[in-house]
Amino acid sequence: MKDVNKTESKQLLLIDDDPNLILLVKDYLEFRGYQVTTAENGREGLEILEKALPDLIICDVMMPEMDGYAFVEKIRQNNRTNWIPVMFLSAKGQSQDKVKGLITGADVYMVKPFEPEELVAQVEASLKQAGRLKGRGTRPNTDDSTRINVPSNVELTPTELKVVQLVAQGMANREIAEKLKVSQRTIESHVSNMLNKTNLNNRTELARWAIECNMA
Repeated sequence: MKDVNKTESKQLLLIDDDPNLILLVKDYLEFRGYQVTTAENGREGLEILEKALPDLIICDVMMPEMDGYAFVEKIRQNNRTNWIPVMFLSAKGQSQDKVKGLITGADVYMVKPFEPEELVAQVEASLKQAGRLKGRGTRPNTDDSTRINVPSNVELTPTELKVVQLVAQGMANREIAEKLKVSQRTIESHVSNMLNKTNLNNRTELARWAIECNMA
């Protein structure tokens, strides 16, 4: 069992219009030591953010009143909230849906149904990423926190270029491996090499970089 002391101070905001999913995810995350506040749609989520800021937001995409896209656009336009990591949960798993989610401003796009352990791993990775940005002295309330900065002399191999294009399309390492007919470990190695070359922190930043540079 994980040491909950490491996560008990972390506040999460969970937004979804499915009461069953809210109950299951909230219970699982609270069991792992997180404190979870819930909302039924984006508008209610914005009202909660006016009172308190979480360390991370987990948000459904398709919701009544205000969907996930509109919600994320709102918080990315506000200097008070634009630094908060956002994880999209959606039943829409097409590549164009994932790309739209990342372009809108989400840091992670997870497709329903998902394994609880995968959700926790993504939450922990996003929180660590946010912690590294703060550790480097990045101010979370500035527009610079969302910019992708990569050395100008980065050169990708032809295979790496193919991989990063597929990453930008929202494909998982397993899906890329199947498409390119190689092992998943090989794809993971390519992604790791590209992270080292670019000084980026995760696949989400790689995807954004590829999109901004019109590689996708």
